[in-house]
Amino acid sequence: MAQKDFDVAVIGYGPTGLTAASLLGQLGHRVVVIERWPSLYGLPRLTHIDGETARLLSFACDINEALRESSPISSYTFYNARGRALIDVGKISGLPMGHPAHISIHQPDFEAAIDRRIRTMPNVVVHQGAELTALEIDDGGAALTVKTNGDVRTLSAAYVFGADGARSFVRSALGIARDDHGFNERWLNIDGEKKRPMASSYEETKQYCDPARGHMFLPIGRNRQRFEFALLKHEETAEMEKPENAWKILARYHGVGPDDIKIIRQTVYTFECRMAQSWRRGPVFLGGDAAHTMPPYLGQGACSGIRDAANFAWKLDLVLRGHAPAAILDSYELERRPHVASIMRSAVMLGKIANTHSRAVAFIRDLAFRFNLMPPPPPFPAFAAGLIQNDRLGEAGKVIGAVVPQGRVSVGGRSGLLDEHVGYRFALIAESNPAAALDPSRISFLRKLGCKLYTLAADAGPGVERLVDGEGVYSRYLRDKRVVALLTRPDTNLFGVATSMADLPRLVDELRRKLALRDEKLAA
Repeated sequence: MAQKDFDVAVIGYGPTGLTAASLLGQLGHRVVVIERWPSLYGLPRLTHIDGETARLLSFACDINEALRESSPISSYTFYNARGRALIDVGKISGLPMGHPAHISIHQPDFEAAIDRRIRTMPNVVVHQGAELTALEIDDGGAALTVKTNGDVRTLSAAYVFGADGARSFVRSALGIARDDHGFNERWLNIDGEKKRPMASSYEETKQYCDPARGHMFLPIGRNRQRFEFALLKHEETAEMEKPENAWKILARYHGVGPDDIKIIRQTVYTFECRMAQSWRRGPVFLGGDAAHTMPPYLGQGACSGIRDAANFAWKLDLVLRGHAPAAILDSYELERRPHVASIMRSAVMLGKIANTHSRAVAFIRDLAFRFNLMPPPPPFPAFAAGLIQNDRLGEAGKVIGAVVPQGRVSVGGRSGLLDEHVGYRFALIAESNPAAALDPSRISFLRKLGCKLYTLAADAGPGVERLVDGEGVYSRYLRDKRVVALLTRPDTNLFGVATSMADLPRLVDELRRKLALRDEKLAA
């Protein structure tokens, strides 16, 4: 097999591609990025991430730099036409993630932060202003034809990660169709920079489900504001993208004018809900909007893409290092597709609430919410299959494959969030020293895998650090799940648990079997 120019080609340099390139680059692989635009977009498109996504971004960049203009979102309330609250999506409970549950962000900040991290990596080559014009799967990888300023050249990569958006060239080149889940609505998006302080209500996220015209507003970080308006059938996209019509609709619904904001972006979006029928062809994978698009009513489009990248990168790392067979990459779609599908269903449900044009239907909807007949969106699901522990009985079984909580801890006298100590790698956290329950072979396997070993007790030893759980997040979690140890994956999902220290060897052995590790030195 001929040596490839790169280990992996990342197509697209939006949130999903940026995250994938950063993680794979930090893992030491030869990465090439192909992006058709000559520079980062520079304007906010997405405006929300959740606490889980902030954790994943912290592996890809300096999270403080990325979120420097961000602000917590305390609520995301849906109102009817009369201003009566229907549901507050922001109040749906979840585990502590070490970051606010919902965060209003300025997208250019976090994209620039990841890009700065990537530019420090000599093993990552970024081609901006470069168009992928052909993609062919060949022996042991893929050949990519790239056009830059009229120059055409061919690159080769062992693997390709297509994160090139809803109109993905990669997906089209592979001949992969998408299933349309029947949600198509046009909304006018107006982003503005504040010229002067605005009413405090604009610091909240509010969705007005008015049959006459749905509309909403939300903050973009600290100093910017977004307004969105559903377009009616007779309103033409080109007309509604004219500045004079933006001022008319802003004045009518909010009394906002040129003295209040400077419009920095005005565009019409078509919200859709589509899923690629397959996320893989041989060595080529899809992620982000190339694999799935959804309405924005849960703010989970970009979050889902970033989860894709974090799920994919550590698995590809094991394959590229020759530690695991390429078959483990099948777990990428196996895990991510059902997770995304569940979120898509909830987003469509909320979208139908927001886009009801029938007053009769809206009246029935309002009654259903008033009498608590409309359930809130369900929690995000745990993985039901994939690279997770098979035994999912008891209380702990419900959360295997889900994201574990994050608290502030102290290790070696240094205080910080758990992820700051662990990084993008496996971690084993036990009530007592895990080395006392594991033989040298299993300990060697975990260490060579890069797994961090922690004990909550004062019994640390060589290779095992004491984790001082000042907030009690992990001791409570273990107690509530009736287990003594948990084993987390690099993407912060729970691989599995041990119900007793005597059960710990079985957990480690199952991880080895699931990964099908074949490097004898690693699995020694």
